[in-house]
Amino acid sequence: MSTKKNARIAGLLYLITVLSGIISLVYVPSELIVWENAAETYNNIVARETLFKLSVLSDIILYTTFIFLSLVLFKLLRKTNETIAIVMVVLVLISIPISFVNLINKLDVLSIINGTSELHIKYSEIMAHFESHNNGILVVEIFWGLWLFPFGYLIYKSELIPKIMGVFLMLACFGYLADFFGYFFFPDDFGKTVIPMFASITQALGEIGICLWLLIIGVREKTRPD
Repeated sequence: MSTKKNARIAGLLYLITVLSGIISLVYVPSELIVWENAAETYNNIVARETLFKLSVLSDIILYTTFIFLSLVLFKLLRKTNETIAIVMVVLVLISIPISFVNLINKLDVLSIINGTSELHIKYSEIMAHFESHNNGILVVEIFWGLWLFPFGYLIYKSELIPKIMGVFLMLACFGYLADFFGYFFFPDDFGKTVIPMFASITQALGEIGICLWLLIIGVREKTRPD
């Protein structure tokens, strides 16, 4: 398979991870979860259970596609530095079991909704599972960030893609880590600062940028010596 075709496949897989992540991590929570009102959250999920199940399905697609994305990128970039390419894949693979175990919290929410407990018990249990799920996402963000540094370094060194894309990816790594350490050490105040906004910008520039570049533009074919 040609380098250009590998790049297009990587871009497509990256697009799937980005879109499924937006659905499960941004869109559905914004539609259903009201952190200050457990009863409203419960009623939202009951009324739109299919939407909530869509977020679970999106999570499964996200984590599964992430595995194949890392393997295609390994194939694309291994000639640049195989050791660092292996590190990149290992960091992705570490995140996968954490993500799937964390997904159990969402499945537990569905079980609670369809169970027979009293409503006030359901309210507290549902919000506890959402808090636990958020904590799991915070932990897995460490690896969502860390894998981007070797990925960005490989892009920077590969001469297949403009070096600036590698720089953006390495900055995105620090954006994810800033989120983790900020919310870990300053849970009440970090969200009120501008740092989360800048972290989101670095993540978008790095991940959405490389996704679209691979999908639309692809990579330079290295010229072979005669």
